[in-house]
Amino acid sequence: MEFKTMILGHLLMLSLALNVGLLYRDYIGNGKQKFQEFFSSENKLKNASLITNRDANNVVESTVLETEETSSSKAVDETIDLDHGDPTMYERYWQKMGDKTTVLIPGWRFISYFSDGNNICWFLEPEFANAIIRLHKLVGNAVTENRYIVVGTGSTQLLQAVLYAVSPPNATEPIDVVSAAPFYSSYPLITDFLKSGLYKWGGDANKFKKDKPYIELVTSPNNPDGFSRDAVVNRDQGILIHDLAYYWPQYTSISYTADHDIMLFTVSKSTGHAGTRLGWALVKDQDIAKKMTEFVMLSTIGVSKESQIRAAKILQVVSDSHEYRGDFNEGEAFFEHSHKLVERRWKQLRDAVSNVKIFSLPEFPLWHCTFTNSSFTTQPAFAWLKCESEIDDCESFLRHHKIRTRGGKHFGDDEKYVRISVLPRDKIFDQFIKRLSSISSS
Repeated sequence: MEFKTMILGHLLMLSLALNVGLLYRDYIGNGKQKFQEFFSSENKLKNASLITNRDANNVVESTVLETEETSSSKAVDETIDLDHGDPTMYERYWQKMGDKTTVLIPGWRFISYFSDGNNICWFLEPEFANAIIRLHKLVGNAVTENRYIVVGTGSTQLLQAVLYAVSPPNATEPIDVVSAAPFYSSYPLITDFLKSGLYKWGGDANKFKKDKPYIELVTSPNNPDGFSRDAVVNRDQGILIHDLAYYWPQYTSISYTADHDIMLFTVSKSTGHAGTRLGWALVKDQDIAKKMTEFVMLSTIGVSKESQIRAAKILQVVSDSHEYRGDFNEGEAFFEHSHKLVERRWKQLRDAVSNVKIFSLPEFPLWHCTFTNSSFTTQPAFAWLKCESEIDDCESFLRHHKIRTRGGKHFGDDEKYVRISVLPRDKIFDQFIKRLSSISSS
């Protein structure tokens, strides 16, 4: 009897372990699929995961978020995923900065919900606000005087907050939100995600003909094609929101100081710290700033203070690297380093496209940059690649060659175009260039 009982016990434990394993697999799989359905162009589960292996001092990320060392051992025939704009290109620079960006936060800090009760955005850390103002003044890309700063969990939350803030509250129908094609592919998803009665996606701004109030999203430099943008509709009843996530000197010339009513920025594309999940808005109108703060308060009761303090330190180091060069090694001024890196990648890409002869890339004008006091052409974070000849579906064509991109239809444009991220780690980008160069015109 004791032996049978022991056997039954072992079988019971085995069955329990198998069931728990299946439940865990389903939970992780479903969660991952929902995340990727929101950001992916194909709305399907991809072969990607995030695994963390802890040792005594650090966390090593593997699979999708690979280190330079592990990515160098990727199989030659493995699919190169350049669909998303994950800015891991910046990782090596920040590794070299070492303890310059290290932040120690005692456990007793940040107990309260409040950062500054006298501020309209009461969860905005003063240290982060000061770092934002200092950086904009250094670069000269945006006016900060007489502006309210609203912080959000990335520019995605800020976009939803500003749509809520500027939409007429008592309108008989939702106000249309438009953007000129090719527009950022997530704009339609973000706009319609909450199924709000206040606003709805209205499509390509070039095709908007209604004589009604509207909201126009102006992205400059534009995602996906990299061109500088102005408003398209230009009517009296319009409300403009300027998304300036890429208006930094590693991507484009700083040719003017932006002075718009509502301007959105994000840590992820300015310094590469996408995982910190922070964005900020510079808002001229006090009532709009109040309503944006209300949206963030009701959706997440503020924004992580730890993230803000970390981001503040990072922005301070960026400014220090230019203003106090004696404390840094040669070539470590952030925007100079980043500019050269992106410039080199665009040269590699243009050389590869020129050799293959079945693709084309946009040509950008030469602009003088007031920050660098030099002239250069735009070198965007994304490449808007066009398949020439008889190739009608560029995304499928490149997928056949195991290069995953995002097709033009997701940006309101032709399927002959694809958006390609220029921001992955060096090894991934070099593999992409090598594979692109090997594609035959046949």
